[in-house]
Amino acid sequence: MKDRTHDEAMAEMYREDPAYAVQLLNSILEDGDQSELLIALRQMTKVFGGVQAVAEQAHLNPTQLYRTLSPEGNPALSSFSAILKAMGLRLAVQSVQVPPSEHA
Repeated sequence: MKDRTHDEAMAEMYREDPAYAVQLLNSILEDGDQSELLIALRQMTKVFGGVQAVAEQAHLNPTQLYRTLSPEGNPALSSFSAILKAMGLRLAVQSVQVPPSEHA
């Protein structure tokens, strides 16, 4: 039996349950952990044919995409949106409930 890397196992999970992938990304966005978000997106590239294929779909340079999805990556909104679009996803804005004491 061939051992799989953690990234490969996660990619398989995303492939088998796309709703889980969306839920996970939304949860990460809610928590605000950018490095965790980039790791999940990097894992998800495997579902969509790898970094090369996603870069092509997103009209990005593959090297740029590798750097963008690295733990130190800091993608521009345009790159982030293009990566999500290549994966059939989009960024959305949602209102949050802010306690009345924080409105002031």
